Amino acid sequence: MSVTLLEVEALETGYSAPIIGPITFSVERGHVVGLVGPNGVGKSTLLKAIADNAQIFGGTVTRKDGLTIAWMEQQQARLPEMPFDGWEYLSYAQATRHAPPERLASWLDQRIDSLSGGQFQFLSCWAALGGSAELVLLDEPTNNLDDASADALRTILRRDGAGRSNRAVLIVSHDQAFLEGICDRVLDIRG
Repeated sequence: MSVTLLEVEALETGYSAPIIGPITFSVERGHVVGLVGPNGVGKSTLLKAIADNAQIFGGTVTRKDGLTIAWMEQQQARLPEMPFDGWEYLSYAQATRHAPPERLASWLDQRIDSLSGGQFQFLSCWAALGGSAELVLLDEPTNNLDDASADALRTILRRDGAGRSNRAVLIVSHDQAFLEGICDRVLDIRG
């Protein structure tokens, strides 16, 4: 039985004025949905509206009652000095429900501030995916990832798609090739 976690109906959203919309779509449990489009069209702003962090000028965002959301923003906060390790980062993000992927194993004992940009990006992806949230929002998750990390992320996301998971994933990307093969459907957003 299909359970709708999110319904976006004729949504117009932005900050001081609408940046994107009207847009309509829904996200069901067990699906991976991609949002693709050129830079500046409002994909990240759309995720912010879904997470209740952007102004809604028209339309609606309806979340399933009690919906839990994990959100990996495009630019994660990363201080120059972060004196804790990857395990502590995942614990703080409550992302310890599932065993971390093998790709992370050698990085988890390292201090966060010693990780490369790609290593921190992959850790941040897992911080969103490794918890119990019903809806995971990933904003440009492949930024800074090397090919091995992008492949590991694809594997994780394929397991969530086609009704195989109790959650849904909504991915914003400008990389159509990354979205192909992992998404149940891809929405092309043009300004």
